[in-house]
Amino acid sequence: MLALGFSAGLPLLLVLGTLSFWLREAGIDRTTIGYLSWVGLAYAFKWVWSPLVDRMPLPLLTRWLGRRRSWLLLAQMAVAAGLVGMAFNDPQQALQPVVWCALAVAFGSATQDIALDAFRIESADADRQAALAATYQTGYRLAMIWAGAGVLWLAARSEVSAVAGYQHGAWRMAYLAMAASMGVGMLTVLLSPEPVQRALAPARNLLEWLRGALIEPFADFIRRYRWQALLVLGLIAVYRISDVVMGIMANPFYVDMGFTKDEVAAVTKIYGVVMTLAGAFVGGALSMRWGVMRVLMLGALLSAASNLLFAWLATRGHDLTGLVFVVSADNLAGGIASAAFIAYLSSLTNVQYSATQYALFSSMMLLAPKWIAGFSGRFVDAHGYIDFFTGTALLGLPVLALVWLASRVHARPAA
Repeated sequence: MLALGFSAGLPLLLVLGTLSFWLREAGIDRTTIGYLSWVGLAYAFKWVWSPLVDRMPLPLLTRWLGRRRSWLLLAQMAVAAGLVGMAFNDPQQALQPVVWCALAVAFGSATQDIALDAFRIESADADRQAALAATYQTGYRLAMIWAGAGVLWLAARSEVSAVAGYQHGAWRMAYLAMAASMGVGMLTVLLSPEPVQRALAPARNLLEWLRGALIEPFADFIRRYRWQALLVLGLIAVYRISDVVMGIMANPFYVDMGFTKDEVAAVTKIYGVVMTLAGAFVGGALSMRWGVMRVLMLGALLSAASNLLFAWLATRGHDLTGLVFVVSADNLAGGIASAAFIAYLSSLTNVQYSATQYALFSSMMLLAPKWIAGFSGRFVDAHGYIDFFTGTALLGLPVLALVWLASRVHARPAA
């Protein structure tokens, strides 16, 4: 699970965060970079094809590897191929091929997430799930450091010019190294045993299959929360809006402020991840002591307020000390909010439909923020970074009201 967690965490930044740094350094305008963030909507819609990954066999591969490992290997191959395609296309010369390859990486990555969740759940009994989840998260975070700091470090080391600047050859080597790193997951899939097949009750027809896979999990949620379900779904849809909308322009902001690849790698990709983990630990501890809803409110408040620190940093220019301070506060707040939000989503699910309902909730969490984030570059081009970061902080104010209202919602007990 450590190795498979690494394979799952690697593609995320390469089509979202790190890619935006590369594109901005290549001279791509911020409006275009904002629109290209819609590639990440693949993660928000993965629940659509998750029933296929769950039940549909793949020709030849499933007979050789089994249902779970066949889908894992296919998804990992798609990610690696997409990364190679991105490496051999220069966005400065032709942006469209890079976008198509990034889309392939995103769909492959989302499919890998679906298959890996099922693989993990079926590979051990309930007593060992916590250990599997912990090692998976460790591998995931290590991959985010490698795909964030590592790729910037490799690109900086591969500069062919004595003067720091944009060089496609440097990014090519970095992305080829990331594609090769997917071999960790592929080798693990080939060497791992296939989980014991769980018995699936055959559906009498397509309508019955769709009802059990997609409709019934939604219907159960509506039955338990009644009209208050709309309030809960509204909170899920916008809780992380401040972070997600702001995050798309973070890397272009670092480039425009004159921060080097090494500085961004060290401060935001390594130190920032450590601070996120620290925030998650604090958020989990506070949730146990104060209750989830109070920490959910605290996380929403801190996430919105930390965006104002980026507005302050925009007035400072290239200030490395200021960057460390702002990244510390932002990632600590994000970790606290994430820990409380995950606990909240888990509390909403019925154990009978836990996998499907959690996948639906976690996908819904990204849909509206990712859509709005696509317009972030256009806003920055029109109004500047200070107004943009201030605006993303204000987006968090309605979230506070929704958390307060949701804290008064009580569900009917599940059947």
